[in-house]
Amino acid sequence: MKLSILRRRPSPALVISMIALFVSLSGVSYGVATGFIDSREIKNNEIRSLDIRNNEVRTRDLRNNEVRGIDIRNSTVQGRDIALNTVTGEDLNESTLGKVPSATSADSATTATTASGVSTLKVIPVTTVATGSQPVVLASHGPLTLSGECAPGAIARLSVSTTENDSAAAGTNTSTGTGPETYSGLGFQDADVDSADGRVKIAELSAGMAIRGYTVTTASAFALTGTGFSGEVALYRDSSASSCRFHGSLSLQG
Repeated sequence: MKLSILRRRPSPALVISMIALFVSLSGVSYGVATGFIDSREIKNNEIRSLDIRNNEVRTRDLRNNEVRGIDIRNSTVQGRDIALNTVTGEDLNESTLGKVPSATSADSATTATTASGVSTLKVIPVTTVATGSQPVVLASHGPLTLSGECAPGAIARLSVSTTENDSAAAGTNTSTGTGPETYSGLGFQDADVDSADGRVKIAELSAGMAIRGYTVTTASAFALTGTGFSGEVALYRDSSASSCRFHGSLSLQG
């Protein structure tokens, strides 16, 4: 009886169950030996930083768009980590930006205080003067005054007056001057303008038989105390409208 029991072979079911038990008990060891451990053999939240060799996790190991701001330590991203010319205005908080030091005075800059000694730029807006009317003041600086006049015949004329004797004034024009002013290739010039002289002509536009005319003249004046101005003034005459127009800009000095 005992001999018959020893001679009985294991049933196929027993063999299969034994093999399954063996595999279940030794599967992890087998995976370690063969290098085929996958995520199924690893318990969640068990892999730690010290389990990963330094410099072994690479870009191809990361899913696209998965690294977020909370995954990066504060103040560790530096300029060398960012591609050149990739940070744009949309990436910046404008309220955190300060002004360029040399531009902090631009908000209230109404004069050019450092432009080669120019203290103020005076803009002469378009000014219309009717023929035969009183001259109009275009600009004044210290004792000096620049006026625009529309003489009979719609002749556009610039003149300078002063309250300081021994001043000087000059300009260019398109016609020959008459009277005490000296006309040369540079225009009307008067090196001795006194307060009693009133308005001294420095430039005019006479278009002859033409209905309209336009030119740009230089205008300058100087007082002995150091005050002066210089710049360009445009003269326009329209005989059909019996009017003249002036506009331009002057640099005021002193």
